[in-house]
Amino acid sequence: MVPAPANRNITVSRLLGSGMAALVLASASPAFAQEGAATGAGTVEEPEGESPSDLPAPQDPVIVASQDDTQLPPPEFNAEGERQIAFEADILSYDSDADITTAEGDVLLRSGDRSLRADSVSWSQRTGVIVASGNVRFVDENGNQLYTERVELTDQFEAGAMEDLLLALRAGGRLAANRGVRENDGSITLEEAAYSACAVTDPDGCDKEPSWRITAERVIYDPEDERVRFRGAYLELFGARLLPLPGLSIRTDGGAVSGFLVPDLRISESNGVEVSGSYYLRFADNQDLTVSGYVFSEAPPMVSAQWRHLTDKGAYQITGYATHSRRFTDASRTDTFDSEPRGYVFANGKFQFSPEWSLTGSLRLASDRTFLRRYDISRDDRLRSMIDLERIDANSYFSLSGWATQTLRLGQDQDNVPVALPVLDYRQRFADPVAGGNLELQVNTLAITRKEGQETERAFAKAQWDLKQITGLGQVVTFTGLLRGDVYHSDGNQFTQTASYRGNPGWETRGVALGAVDVEWPFVGELFGGEQVFTPRVQLVVTPEIKNLAIPNEDARAIDLEDSNLFALNRFPGYDRIEDGARVTYGFDWKLRRPGWELLTTLGQSYRLDSDRDIFPDGTGLSEKVSDFVGRTQLRYRDFLKLTHRYRLDKDNFAVRRNEIDATIGSSRTYAEIGYLRLNRDITTVEDLQDREELRAAVRVAFADYWSAFGSGVFNLTDREEDPTLTSDGFQPIRTRLGIAYQDDCLEMGATWRRDYVSAGDAQRGDTFQLYFSLKNLGFR
Repeated sequence: MVPAPANRNITVSRLLGSGMAALVLASASPAFAQEGAATGAGTVEEPEGESPSDLPAPQDPVIVASQDDTQLPPPEFNAEGERQIAFEADILSYDSDADITTAEGDVLLRSGDRSLRADSVSWSQRTGVIVASGNVRFVDENGNQLYTERVELTDQFEAGAMEDLLLALRAGGRLAANRGVRENDGSITLEEAAYSACAVTDPDGCDKEPSWRITAERVIYDPEDERVRFRGAYLELFGARLLPLPGLSIRTDGGAVSGFLVPDLRISESNGVEVSGSYYLRFADNQDLTVSGYVFSEAPPMVSAQWRHLTDKGAYQITGYATHSRRFTDASRTDTFDSEPRGYVFANGKFQFSPEWSLTGSLRLASDRTFLRRYDISRDDRLRSMIDLERIDANSYFSLSGWATQTLRLGQDQDNVPVALPVLDYRQRFADPVAGGNLELQVNTLAITRKEGQETERAFAKAQWDLKQITGLGQVVTFTGLLRGDVYHSDGNQFTQTASYRGNPGWETRGVALGAVDVEWPFVGELFGGEQVFTPRVQLVVTPEIKNLAIPNEDARAIDLEDSNLFALNRFPGYDRIEDGARVTYGFDWKLRRPGWELLTTLGQSYRLDSDRDIFPDGTGLSEKVSDFVGRTQLRYRDFLKLTHRYRLDKDNFAVRRNEIDATIGSSRTYAEIGYLRLNRDITTVEDLQDREELRAAVRVAFADYWSAFGSGVFNLTDREEDPTLTSDGFQPIRTRLGIAYQDDCLEMGATWRRDYVSAGDAQRGDTFQLYFSLKNLGFR
């Protein structure tokens, strides 16, 4: 919010505090060549969206009268090269004895992209001094706005002195000063200055004190590079002087400049007291580097760097961490390694070569499995790297990609983790080629390798035809036909632990044919003062028997019946398994909307017309002729409440096999979130489909305008009956957090406490305390 002239003095006093001040004057005005209404003329209103104006002037003023407010302002220079300045005022007078011209009453002067408004402007032809006084507002060509009570300049507007002034920068932030001088080169020097990017009014328009400001002995503005430099600068927080800021400078256009960032403080079980600081280097508007150092009381120091680069084709960034320390790979801390280099690198980017072609990539690689957790960089248990070359247009898609994963799980062998390279996918869509439907052709290849373990190569070609029709009664009928041919080659199949995933070694081929009819029939009506839509749905899918178990399964393992795949043509998530046989799926969607409220419900089940399928493990809800019931209910009230419940009920006894709840209640500042998941499937034959029970909760309570308290926790509720490999008794906290935070328009700070309950090598369980502090709009990044 830019302060109006009426509250300028209040704003200046709030920024200056005990006599300190600050400013940047982004250009002053030249001697004014008068242009305006005659004495006694009515006030000319400034047009909405007034363009900033400047006031440079020639040796002899050129007077250009303004006839009305719709006339365009004259050009900055006339045919003789003399600057022209248009002015509008209530009264224009001339003192012939003193040789002074005075404009009074809402005076507005404009020249090019600059403007000056004041209660009174006088020009002495004898001395060449121009004086503007009374609620002076000057706007430069960059949109920066200067407020002062009096400004005195030469007739060339090349030098001048100001007092009691305020500058609102267009990019955000305010500078205020008791005294300022504009030099002949256009630079401005301020004495006893203060700067803040904080608003001086709250959202209700009431005055408030800035939460932080920078005070300085001197502030220098250079219009050539649009930068403000501070000398003897200190940071003040809530009126208390905290720390010096040597060499501080900011850009008036809001761009980032090089400088130190605010340090962070943390205390953790693994590293003791941690102090980190960063220096930001801006090489160009599209290139920057951040270098950080970390000092620990119980670990060797660490360094990191982040490089970012925006090119004409895209952008990329590279982040790296490095240290030299001992590490432990077991919880007892007995399996130790000598001090060795440790680190982590993360890089990603995307380049758009044309509207169709693009390249996306990312790299994540750690020196060991506990480095990221030890130094609290990430809690991921696997790191994925990928590269993807894509071409996309209206009717085709091409992708050539590769994927690799580094496991950070202590009990998993990296040699058994697959690398997928190359992965090729091409699709071409044709409109209305057959009977008015859509035809899509697809070609896909995949190669998966492991240092130790099964290796698989796959290629297939697919054609799928879809036709959607609406009958006279309103039913939406979709016909689908699909043909696909697969070729597989694998070896090392015996290394795969789950027998149903192995397939036969060597070459295998497979043919797939599928036909489907899907009918939806929506009914619309009124209910409870709102509108309801009830849509029953029936789907028939027929697929000849397929030799699924002869084919390796690499990408279709996480099978589970749920609302999202109930009506899918293939309930398996990938390509390696295809649900065959004939089945009928039936269910309904019901939607109720009334002012502020929305309720959505889905429920369904499927029935297999032929025998049971061995490819579905018992417990997935799909292994028998009649499937379990699956559903989802979602309730929303404006932006205050959102509740989603997903479930699967056993077809025989209605036992809850899947129970998942996600709820959010509250506003953006005060809210509570809860997430609960229980998988009670009794699957014991497949290692990656075990039962789980988990609870997640978070709450934030706002108070005192800008303060808030928050807490969260993740709890493992799985017991030994659900997973015999666990030692949990049914309640095991994984991680909890508490904290307090302050956040306004220009300041964010807080303190958090976090407790980890699980150790992983040298990443020890225990408490972590952190203090964080961030100044917004200061010009660093």
